Amino acid sequence: MKNPALLIMSDTHRNRSALRAVLKWAKKHNTDTVFLGDGIDDVSQVTREIGFSLPITFVSGNGDAVDHVPYVKTLEFAGHTFFITHGHQFRVSEGLDVLVTAAKSAGADAALYGHTHIPFWEEIEGMLILNPGSVGAPRSSAGACFALIECPPNEWFKISYWSIRDGIMGKVIRELS
Repeated sequence: MKNPALLIMSDTHRNRSALRAVLKWAKKHNTDTVFLGDGIDDVSQVTREIGFSLPITFVSGNGDAVDHVPYVKTLEFAGHTFFITHGHQFRVSEGLDVLVTAAKSAGADAALYGHTHIPFWEEIEGMLILNPGSVGAPRSSAGACFALIECPPNEWFKISYWSIRDGIMGKVIRELS
């Protein structure tokens, strides 16, 4: 990767073997990582096991029992502001209007959410709205996956989705920029 990149993942739900594969991939490619909730304990355990020391930004999901991790954060990365949340508090299963409004109010260029376990991205009102799907409990034909957001200088984001099959990173499911 020639551009700064964020690996975006969510919803491991105790599938630590898939998570282990994703974090090893992140380590190999030296990417910062964002975890969008529902598996914070999984991430904590696996990062210790494999000696993962790259930055990880966390938010809590509705399935996490971690009081010290907020449900919403903003992250400054490569000249962009990312609004990150698990999404349940913004009713993302019912639509994206509440999420888009909150992210705009935070001055974000992008809103990242999980919760639905379904990979999704769209540009809405000039803002990237992205769900990486689920590492551990997918609900779409894409299967277990994560997203990578590259941030080229003075350009729109470059987005790719990666499949996880039997602990091995698969082909790019969808690549768009």
